[in-house]
Amino acid sequence: MKLVYLEGRSVGTDISLERFRDFGDFTCYDVADAEKTVERIADADIVMVNKSKLTAEILQQAEHVKLICEMATGFDNIDTAYCKEHGIAVVNAGHYSTDAVAQHTFALALSLLARLPFYDRYVKSGAFCKSESFCYYDLPITEISGKTWGIVGLGEIGRRVAQIAEVFGCEVIYTSTSGRNTNAGYEQVSFEELLKRSDLISVHCPLNEKTFHLFSDDAFEKMKRTAILINVARGSVVDQQALYQALQNEKILAAGLDVLEKEPMSEDNPLLGITDSSKLIITPHNAWASVEARERDAQITYDNIQAFLNGEKKNRIV
Repeated sequence: MKLVYLEGRSVGTDISLERFRDFGDFTCYDVADAEKTVERIADADIVMVNKSKLTAEILQQAEHVKLICEMATGFDNIDTAYCKEHGIAVVNAGHYSTDAVAQHTFALALSLLARLPFYDRYVKSGAFCKSESFCYYDLPITEISGKTWGIVGLGEIGRRVAQIAEVFGCEVIYTSTSGRNTNAGYEQVSFEELLKRSDLISVHCPLNEKTFHLFSDDAFEKMKRTAILINVARGSVVDQQALYQALQNEKILAAGLDVLEKEPMSEDNPLLGITDSSKLIITPHNAWASVEARERDAQITYDNIQAFLNGEKKNRIV
């Protein structure tokens, strides 16, 4: 059995992948190279990917592939129709990052509410050493308790965020972008009502035709001027130019992003023009990447392969 992982760095160098040698000849490439994908998987039985594209054109040239392991939840990088037609099994690794992403959601929100970057810079600049007062709070700090937290997409991560928000004393409301998700534990509202009522909004929905640029100029016009937006879902759910204008024109208070429309970030991204971290915090798509989450990711994939070899359909997409 020959296994190939096309982008080993995605799980991190601190997570051991030696376990995959249990199944046979295991080759791990550090980073993906689209031009070399065909060559790298030509004689592979099992292919492990994260973001690498596996199109019909590529898979046609990989005659030995029996199983594709998506080491993530989303699998839009794989031509599943081709796989189904040609008997190639596809599995994914769901639920490994729920706690990590929920934690990051609140790290962003709490940092923006407490204006932590601003006050950290104030102290480290030496200004506090010269202060005549024992404290300093010129930039307003607000409490999370009593706020209305709006959730866009009440899937597994959205539900976890809702649970934590309630513990902090928030009223939780949500909107379902698919229209299929219902949860009696929380108030379901239209997207427009969510925009108008929410003090904090966190985004946990998939990217599709309905959600592309869901947060547009029109959406920001309807939000409270004191609102905070957190996006840990997909970058293109938020129109970055519209967000830039909303922040610059103080249509909303602040935003925290872990995802962008283009990753790695492009040098002409308008959001690079906002250097005030009390207004905008951006992290490099690492909300999911706690040590524990990456270890779970690798182990889920290992278990998926073991199940496949045992004739079981664990986490099967195709």
